[in-house]
Amino acid sequence: DRIRRQALREHVGIVPQEPILFQGTLRENIRYGRLDATDADIERAAQMANVAEFAERLPEGYDTPIGERGVTLSGGQRQRVAIARAILKDPRILILDEATSALDNRSEALVREALDRLMLGRTTLVIAHRLSTVRTADQIAVMSEGKIVENGTHDELLRNNGAYAALVQAGERNVAVLDG
Repeated sequence: DRIRRQALREHVGIVPQEPILFQGTLRENIRYGRLDATDADIERAAQMANVAEFAERLPEGYDTPIGERGVTLSGGQRQRVAIARAILKDPRILILDEATSALDNRSEALVREALDRLMLGRTTLVIAHRLSTVRTADQIAVMSEGKIVENGTHDELLRNNGAYAALVQAGERNVAVLDG
């Protein structure tokens, strides 16, 4: 049977690289995840997504206007709002599209922690260039020129000594250069 598009949309949540935020309050932007959510639901999702950490410091808390596209928030804060929205939606399938790619280390740690909570118990498709994002995945598919060239766990792919292992080694060399 073909899955109805609307039914599919109800079960899929997306955290994009560039979160889509709207003119309105922080609370309203999180509520887009589930329009019938109560304030308590929103604040619980915000807590899980590490939004509460900065929301409490805003002039009007969750009722603070965040501006068009969330211009009053940092990149990490915007990302956490998108995660709170996905937590509120509680999807069966989650798509993370470069969800940590543009973040500084502190923001990435907070977002990573929120994503780990969000991914529990659901099918998650992670689109990423950062190896730290996919290292713990059950299955990793390595793509090149639009085709899957390798598939397996982190350890299996390292043992295969193919494209994934080369990416890991190149990443480790870059880290060594940055640290040294």
